[in-house]
Amino acid sequence: MKPHNSFECRPWFRALTAGLLPAAVLWASPLVAAPTTATQPAKTNTVRSVFALPANPGEGRDPFFPKSNRPYESSSTVTNNVVEVTALVVKGVSGSTDRRLVIINNHTFAAGDIADVLTDQGRIRVHCVEIKPHSVIVEIGGHYHELSISGNL
Repeated sequence: MKPHNSFECRPWFRALTAGLLPAAVLWASPLVAAPTTATQPAKTNTVRSVFALPANPGEGRDPFFPKSNRPYESSSTVTNNVVEVTALVVKGVSGSTDRRLVIINNHTFAAGDIADVLTDQGRIRVHCVEIKPHSVIVEIGGHYHELSISGNL
């Protein structure tokens, strides 16, 4: 007698499996892909989170830094520092006649540029309004100033 190989299928088992497997798939497919006749649930209104910054420690604390006073400090500090225009120095002029560039305190500006410039007094927000042949018009804190371009540049 020939030894039985467990990986070998008998012909009748192969035929039975080949016939029953597609039948089982066809029988189960209407159950899986059946159209739903149930009504859709009504849309629920989603609640949006609202975060309010506390005005004092009694209203709340920063959960990550509970001992910090940062949330209660005013973010808008108004300073009435008068900026001395003498702290701004025109160090160079370059570019073509159509597009002039000027260097003010080691920062290059074109007409219309706005940037912070470092001075001995600290940072100053400078708006380069116009570059003329012998001067530069800048706006600092709402006031217009004309900086002369020295002749040796």
